[in-house]
Amino acid sequence: MDEIKQKALDEHKKLRGKIEVTLKDKLDDLEKLKLYYTPGVGAVSTYVAENPSEAREYTWLNNSVAVISDGSAVLGLGNIGPLGALPVMEGKCMLFKQFANIDAVPIVLDVHSADEIVSAVKAIAPSFGAINLEDISAPICFEVEQRLKDELNIPIMHDDQHGTAVVVLAGLINAMKVVGKNLSDCKIVLVGAGAAGVAIAKLLYKYAQPQIIAVDSKGIIETTRDNLNTEKKLLLEFSDDIQPGCLEDAIKDADIFIGVSQPGLLTQDMVKTMAKDPIIFALANPVPEIYPNEAKAAGAAVVATGRSDFPNQVNNALAFPGIFRGALDNQVEKITDGHKIKAAETIAGFIKNPTKDEIIPSIFEADLTNSISKNIT
Repeated sequence: MDEIKQKALDEHKKLRGKIEVTLKDKLDDLEKLKLYYTPGVGAVSTYVAENPSEAREYTWLNNSVAVISDGSAVLGLGNIGPLGALPVMEGKCMLFKQFANIDAVPIVLDVHSADEIVSAVKAIAPSFGAINLEDISAPICFEVEQRLKDELNIPIMHDDQHGTAVVVLAGLINAMKVVGKNLSDCKIVLVGAGAAGVAIAKLLYKYAQPQIIAVDSKGIIETTRDNLNTEKKLLLEFSDDIQPGCLEDAIKDADIFIGVSQPGLLTQDMVKTMAKDPIIFALANPVPEIYPNEAKAAGAAVVATGRSDFPNQVNNALAFPGIFRGALDNQVEKITDGHKIKAAETIAGFIKNPTKDEIIPSIFEADLTNSISKNIT
């Protein structure tokens, strides 16, 4: 790990930023200067001002995404601020370009309340065809995304929530085939009730209505708990008659464990109390809630993590490039649960014969982005 850290530092310093702006045509003679800037551009500006619905035909709105963060929940690093977030946003822009040929721009905001973030994003929104929100802490991220979706007419998606949820659903669709169960009959224990956890629960319930018991740092989320925020209260709807307790209580007889929380929270003894052929999605990064070898030794049938050095990586990059590519190409104004489910089913479909070590395709799978984009209509 130390070697990777040093190499990453060296490469970033050498590049001095991972993205750059390039031109679609050479500005190499006076005639082009007349057309692309003054005086020719005045005719284009006038036309677009008079015909705003055609702006995407004359500008980069057809292929641009703003990747926006306030740096309050960056990877597993926490609140490290806007400058700390910038390398991650640049990396996200690289993924947009590599996998979907979308021109993405990293934007970090030095404001942190919902009102301030919404105001800032709305102010710059006319410059972009879509908005990808990233690494904004819960519960503010829920309000920010919903308000922007309500107040803007371009695609808005908080990828920490929905990209993760889409790939988790895709993985579970195939994991069900491996163990011969129906997702709708499963008991799921979800540890971590932040942005990703809440979105995963919502999408899984929308798809199959399984029993979902959510657990946070204070224990099982149930009706006797005080001071639950709006999103945590929503999680109560996904399971009946939830009793107070801790993770050890919740995990008994569970078919599926999904962790988006902290390293080492799931023990082998807990796995041994789960139902037959349990499925473990230990997604804390870089150290998962339990390592795959430990989970398998305790009886886990299928294990997924967020890491690329283990089988079955739950990686948002499987989902968001295709979702945004489809939204831009098909002039979709709102990314819906239906779009997310279609994306998950498409990703799952790339594994024709799922096995315990192959339920999720590689992010380098040919035609994945294009296949997802066709279903975002």
